[in-house]
Formats: sequence, C-alpha cells, structure tokens
Amino acid sequence: MFNFPETYELIVGLGVCGLSMARFLKSRGHCVAATDIDGTKTSEAAALKKLGIPVIIGSHDQEMFDKASVIIPSPGIPLNMPFIKSARNKGVPVKGELDIFAQYNTTPVIAITGTNGKTTTTELTAAMLEASGISCFVGGNIGTPLVEYIMQDSPKDVVVAEISSFQLDLAQTFRPHTAALLNIAEDHLDRYPDFDAYADSKWSIFKNMTAGDTAVINGRIKEFSTRTKTICADILEFSSTNPVIRGASIHKMGIDIQTKDISDTLAADTPARLPGIHNRENAAAAALAALSCGGTIEGIRKALNEFTLSDHRIAFVREVDGIRFYNDSKATNVAAVLCALESVESGVILILGGKEKGLDFAPLVPEVKARAKAVIGMGEAAGHIMETFEGICPAYACRDMICAVSKAVSVAAKGDVVLLSPACASFDLYANYRERGKDFTRIVNAIVPGQEVCHG
Repeated sequence: MFNFPETYELIVGLGVCGLSMARFLKSRGHCVAATDIDGTKTSEAAALKKLGIPVIIGSHDQEMFDKASVIIPSPGIPLNMPFIKSARNKGVPVKGELDIFAQYNTTPVIAITGTNGKTTTTELTAAMLEASGISCFVGGNIGTPLVEYIMQDSPKDVVVAEISSFQLDLAQTFRPHTAALLNIAEDHLDRYPDFDAYADSKWSIFKNMTAGDTAVINGRIKEFSTRTKTICADILEFSSTNPVIRGASIHKMGIDIQTKDISDTLAADTPARLPGIHNRENAAAAALAALSCGGTIEGIRKALNEFTLSDHRIAFVREVDGIRFYNDSKATNVAAVLCALESVESGVILILGGKEKGLDFAPLVPEVKARAKAVIGMGEAAGHIMETFEGICPAYACRDMICAVSKAVSVAAKGDVVLLSPACASFDLYANYRERGKDFTRIVNAIVPGQEVCHG
C-alpha cells in the first residue's frame, strides 16, 4: 500500500525525461508522484523526495496507477505495460511529454523525426540557424528534455527538437511550425505490432499542422504520394532519386534548393564532412528546415563547411597496422547499417549484434556479400546473425565487445575496415549505444600495433 496524496499526476520512469517532467510539473504547482520498477534509482528518488514528490522504486502497485489523475510515462515505457493498460481501461488518461511541452511553449518548433539520421539532422539544422544569426534550443530525443527549455530563463528564437516515434505515440495536440520526416525503415518491431503501425507513428508528426506550417519530407519514402495528400502544411520534398519542383534535389554535383523564395545550389564539395547519400539527404532536409525558420544560404554553407558528425555515427577511431576502425554504435537498425556499409569500401569486418528488436537481418545480405570480408555477431543476437550470414561470408559469434574486436583484428589485414554497426539495441550488455561505442573505442585505442588484443 502506498501513501500518496489524494490527487496526483503520476510520472512513470525516473530516467532523464521522467526526472525533468517531475521537476517541471512540481515547479508549476502540480501535485506529482513518481514510480520506477528499477530499485537502483535511489539517488533519483532521493532528489525528487527533497522536492516533496513522493516516489516508489523497485516495484509498482496497481492502485497507485488507478488513483492517478493522469499518467505520464517516459518515452521508453511501453504503453501496453500491464499497470498502464489496466489504469487506462478504468478511465485514467495517459499524457505524453510533447503535449505537456506544447501547452506551455510559445517558441516556434522545428521537429525532426525518422528512423535514421535524426540526431545528425537536428544538430545540423541548429548549426545552420545559429550560423544565420538565429538562436536555438536543441532538445527532445537528442538528450535534453523539451520541458527543460520552459524551465530555463533564456528564451531562444527557435526550438529544434529530435522526436522519436515513442514520443509521437502520445502526442495529441503537439504542433510544430516545421516538421521533417527523413526516412522510415523497419525498427522497434518489438514495440509495434507491425511495420505499418510504426510508419503511422512517424507520419503522425504532421497531423496537427495547418496552412502556414512547413512539412519537409523525403520523397523516397514509401506511400509519399498518398500520405502527403492528407497534410495541410506547405510541403517541401527532398529526394536523391528524382528531380524536385519545390524542395531539394540531391545529385552528384550538389544539392539544388528550390523554394518560393530561394533558388540556389549547395556545391558537391560543401557537405564533404558528411559521407554517404544518406547524409546528403540529411543535409538537404536540414537546409529546408532552416530556411523555413529564417535561415540563410550563407549560414547553411557555413554550417556545412564546419559541421562534424556526432560520436558513434560512422566515427573514425584510429588506424592500427593499416586497419581502420569506425564506431557506428548509433546504428541500431538494419537501415542504418546499410547506410554505413554504403559509406565505406570493401574489405569490411562488420561487427553486428546486441539486443534484438524483432528485425530481419536478411536485407543486409547483398551489401555484406559485396563489401564484407567477415561478419562478427555479438551478444544476444549472435545466434540470429550466424544463421543469417553463414554461407555468405565467414561469420563468427562472440560473447562481448573485447572478444569481437579481438576476432576482427585477427581476421583483418592492411587496408581493411573494422566497422562496429550493430543493427541492434545495446541493452543486453550496455546502458545505451553511447556506452557501447565508448567501450569499442576504449578497446581499439588500447590495441598495441603488432600484438593481439588483450583480454585482461
């Protein structure tokens, strides 16, 4: 039995998002309570209790959910969680962070979603705006919860937000000034019943937009022509396969920008720091989004010339004995790995694996056959990876990262590339993809030329 107030809003999950939401609502005079099934969240619970917020960790109580005036789950909490599902069936409303943010926010928002490239495009859009003299708050799924912007005392010109499908699933009133949909590929099928449900979540980012808003959409996305018919916002298309009338056409010579106000070309060497056609698409989407909120072509060029990719996204680590090592730990689905493989030459030793998300690795087979010298399966998914690639190329199963790097070094020769691009979540061995990438980088940086990888 718990001893919570008679009326309270229940925060579920004490990660970064849950903690920020609890602090924000408390600061606005709401009566808040919180819970997390993880019993190790003692410091987080203590911090909230100091603010007068009652907290239960280590277990859940159905009564605690049923008596809440509203349930606010963190994005990582599945909506079919039995405690939430039961409370919803009894009439308890469930609300997401995007709608709470939208209730208080008065700053124009650029919202960026897609299966892959969200972080790169979000950072690049903000860099383009800043280089154009427009101040930005960058947050959302990229790391800083959006309600942190409401709590800070330094208003910006634009909020640039990375938005996940999990956040969109509970968004009813959230309406960005500009929204970009970069791509849709299989992902999170452990959470959604099928691909169509996942795609519906992504497309829902446009549902509340009206005339005067701007929708930036990849023309290569399946159902582009039918889905866009229901969007009320002004549509700017970008495409790397077909010429675009309004938006951005991506080709070998550069990126042609064509809007009602601007006609210009970003030269082929301008996005030189962004390898691969997928990053040219990201650059085009970012440019269109930035232009929609006052960015300039000069600012866009400046940002592209100075921009570097985030850690854990096809990031060069080092070269040892002529073998180059790349950290692409952020590639947590098959489509992202395809992009990584297309960005490097042949002679690839590909390290895959981690916690499975119900994805099919088979779409990787043609690129692996064309470019990979070997595949190394790591962690929980190692068995599935072995089943997929045995007979395609040499395939090895490894229990952990140091085993995977050791095997990669033993297989690689001068001129080869060792690429960590897992196509899986990290949660079987690591807290998140960043920790996985840091471990890979640490192990690679410890390699002594001419010696085997140390397992100590």
